[in-house]
Formats: sequence, structure tokens, C-alpha cells
Amino acid sequence: MTTTASASGRTGQFPFDFAPQRTQDADLLRQLDFVPGLKEILALRQVHALEHATVWVLGQSVGATTARTDNELLGGMSTDQGFYLYGHVNIAQLRQAVREALQRIAGGEWDLAVHPRCGTNLSVAMLLTAGLAVGINLALPRGPLLQLFGLGAAAAAAAQLAPDVGSLAQRYITTAIPFNLSVVDITVSQDFWGREAHFVRVRWVE
Repeated sequence: MTTTASASGRTGQFPFDFAPQRTQDADLLRQLDFVPGLKEILALRQVHALEHATVWVLGQSVGATTARTDNELLGGMSTDQGFYLYGHVNIAQLRQAVREALQRIAGGEWDLAVHPRCGTNLSVAMLLTAGLAVGINLALPRGPLLQLFGLGAAAAAAAQLAPDVGSLAQRYITTAIPFNLSVVDITVSQDFWGREAHFVRVRWVE
């Protein structure tokens, strides 16, 4: 999920020489098809990546540049059936952007799956802050000044670590390259909270 609120991204290989395989999710689903909800989880990860890629492509279009730019007026929310896109965008432009995003990310621009405003980064920051705060609380003496200093240090360390750790979490946990998705249609719809948005509906293909 990208929140509505600049960053540049790299094109190419993921770190650690990781290269997504086109059949990896389909193979996993065939091997573990007895696991309840597995297909929905796999689909959600792929939709999440397509959402991010679409926001990147739309930002590039708005900026009229080949450099990757972040249009902070756009945001998204993914489901296993597709994703909601929030913000002012022409539906024809959105159709073109989704097609381009799917083609580019499946064609090797894997870093399009990662977005700096993704909710994953916020979740990672909260977990890091909580974990570091608990660790420091246990390590330091019980004096209020030292504890307060420790909490400040935990928050500062978490803020420094969160972007990189959040990026890794997106790459390997909350997104996957959408090799198994095709776009069905794009409509103006309402999300779970009644907010109007464009909904990009997808379907799973082997």
C-alpha cells in the first residue's frame, strides 16, 4: 500500500543476486494448494507490487521525465482482487499506466515493486521502535532520565534503519513480481470506508 503524502529507484537486480522466477508462485500454489488462503496471499503480494509500479509510472508521466519521480498526491491500497488508486487521475491515463507498469515490472524492472511511501515502511518503523525500546529498557538502569534517553535513542535508531529494512521487507515479504496477473478492468468504485477511488481489477493466470 502506498500512502497519499521523493524518491528515486534503481532498475535491475534485487540485492543478494536474487532473481524472481516467472513460475515461482504458480509452482508454490500447485505444491501447496491444500493450504487455505495461499492463493489469496500470493495474489495480494503481486497486486501490491503492481500498485507500486503503477504509482511510479503515473508519477513519471506527471513529471514528463524519464527519471523516476514520486507523485505524492497519489496513493493506493491493495487487495487480492486488485487495487484502489486514490488521487486525481484520468482513467485513460491510468489504463495506459497500468499496462506499462505490468509490462515493465514483469520485464525486469523489479525495483518498481518497492515504494518509499508504502505502509510496510511505517509498520517496520513501529516494530523497530518497539523492539529497540524494550531492549534498551531492559538493558539500562531504571532511572527515569536514562530510560528517557534510551527511548529517544531507540526512536532515532529506528528512524535511521526503517527505510532500508522496510525496503527489504517489501522486496521479500509484502510484494512479489506480478507474473501471474492480468488486468480485467478499471472502474470508479468505493473502498471499504466509502472513499471514491479507481479500482484496478485483476485476475490470476497460470
